[in-house]
Amino acid sequence: MAITKVWLDESENECTMCGACEAICPEVFEVPEKMIVVDDADLSLDEEIEEAAECCPVETIAIEVDNSGERTNNY
Repeated sequence: MAITKVWLDESENECTMCGACEAICPEVFEVPEKMIVVDDADLSLDEEIEEAAECCPVETIAIEVDNSGERTNNY
């Protein structure tokens, strides 16, 4: 399993700007206002990215695995 894309998905809930994702994985996430994925993010940080997604209180971190074209919730 390889993470191939990470993005902010506010289709159901809005980012609360809590900063948990940035605290867990600052190499991938920043929260200047709403969460953003940093340019050239290191998507090989699978465990940290998955932990950030799991800890997001409103589940707005979306992850694509193996270029599937679909958001996964298997983290």
